[in-house]
Amino acid sequence: MIRRTLLLLTLTLLTACEVVDFPTPTAAPASSNTTTPSDDSWYRLYFTNPSDKDDKDNRPEESIDDYVVASIASAARTVDAATYEFDLPSMAGALIDAHNRGLVVRLVTDTDSMEEEEVRRLIEAGVEVVDDQRSAIMHDKFVIVDGLVVWTGSWNFTENDTYRNNNNVIGIASPEMVANYQTEFNEMFERREFGPTSSASTPYPQFTASGVLIENYFAPEDEVTPKIVETLNTAAESIYFAAFAFTSDFISNTIVERAQAGVKVQGVYETRQVNAGSDDSYRILSSAELPVLLDGNRYTMHHKFIVVDGKIVITGSFNFSGAANEKNDENILILHSPEIAAQYLQEFQRVWQKAGGN
Repeated sequence: MIRRTLLLLTLTLLTACEVVDFPTPTAAPASSNTTTPSDDSWYRLYFTNPSDKDDKDNRPEESIDDYVVASIASAARTVDAATYEFDLPSMAGALIDAHNRGLVVRLVTDTDSMEEEEVRRLIEAGVEVVDDQRSAIMHDKFVIVDGLVVWTGSWNFTENDTYRNNNNVIGIASPEMVANYQTEFNEMFERREFGPTSSASTPYPQFTASGVLIENYFAPEDEVTPKIVETLNTAAESIYFAAFAFTSDFISNTIVERAQAGVKVQGVYETRQVNAGSDDSYRILSSAELPVLLDGNRYTMHHKFIVVDGKIVITGSFNFSGAANEKNDENILILHSPEIAAQYLQEFQRVWQKAGGN
């Protein structure tokens, strides 16, 4: 185990001098409305585009998993993955293929996913799998490929999250980011540290990639909610958000305060979460007469992102809730990039219009 840890840390250090390629799936068409790729060299950003019809025989040629699968297929040394839910055959197949090529392949998942058929396939193929074995959830969703690239976002490795739900995934090539996620992964996989037992040991809470400032935090050890509030308090012009589960009074009241200071606010909440009683934030913002809507996806609007002033994006696995902040294993990115923010704003407008907004 010590030898493997040293190997992974060595690979992380090597990333500073390697050029990263983001492979494109060979079957992908030249253009598609299923995803929104970036042409920048250090990251790739994609969104799902759920159909109103759930037709397994008529799914798009290109889907959000294709790019992560292609990245795993390009791996030469290691693949470490963490996901809350896992029932997606393409991801299981990619991890098994990597294992069969002789790569070190490891998975962390939530205990509730251990009986899923695709997880059982991995175990039977010889892939090492660790679960959190607790009632709170291991809610991270990320993949580290060769110690070079991290893929993360709101996307679980599931049929629903790939084809039916609104989700985002971003791949970033940065040695600092790899070091952060590798530290988090090793805490869970090697030391069995989950939730409040996790060490507060994020190596690079702030770093730059191609001149872009990135903040990177893990819950609960990094006290994420205050970091989000601090970012919201910088808003001078606008706050747009799309939220699956949003119950934090702290974050909600901060948004109301910024609106009262003249900041434009718009938000979309996931309908079934609000209808099921997780309506704390929706009630607070609605009572303040702010323009917030319930989503229009017949399945699930699973995003957890906020765009501030058209230049900062908060995104990741972190729902805006007390459980995410205090109990679950979570991760967020705060990306200070107008270019990336523009793509999230485009996605927000799509979700807003689907919810009935103008």
